[in-house]
Amino acid sequence: MIRRFGKPPRRGIGYRLRPGVYALLPLSGRLLVTFQNAPVPEFQLPGGGIDPGESPLRALHREVFEETGWRIGAPRRLGAYRRFTWMPDYQIWAEKLCQVYVARPVRPLGPPSEPGHAARWIAVEDARSTLSNEGDRSFAARFL
Repeated sequence: MIRRFGKPPRRGIGYRLRPGVYALLPLSGRLLVTFQNAPVPEFQLPGGGIDPGESPLRALHREVFEETGWRIGAPRRLGAYRRFTWMPDYQIWAEKLCQVYVARPVRPLGPPSEPGHAARWIAVEDARSTLSNEGDRSFAARFL
C-alpha cells in the first residue's frame, strides 16, 4: 500500500492518475530544490510528470534538468507516495503517484528551462520546514 499525504480525495470528483518522479539532491550538507513562484510561491523537490512512453528514470533526468538546470547521477529509488490535488497548470484534479529518488547533483548546465522555476540550495536540516509538500518533507526527513 502506498502512503497518502495531504487531504483525502473529495467525493464526486474524478481524479486523473498522474505518475511522476521527484529527486532528493543532497550535496555537502545542502539540498538542491526548485523554487516555483506561481500559482503560489513554494519550494519543491525537483521533478514532475512522466510523459507517455517515457521511463521513470528518463523522466527524472529530464524534469530535474528542466527545473534546476543541473545534470544528476546515480539515482536510486527510495519509495513512493500519493496525494490528491488540483493542478491549475493542467486544469485537472489529479491523483499524483510520486516516486521519490535520491541522486547526486553532478553539474549545472545553465538556468532552469521550466518557466517560473529557479534552482535553490537549502540546508538539509531546513528541508522539513522549507519544502511545501508534506510527502516531500517526509521523504527528506527519513532519508537525509
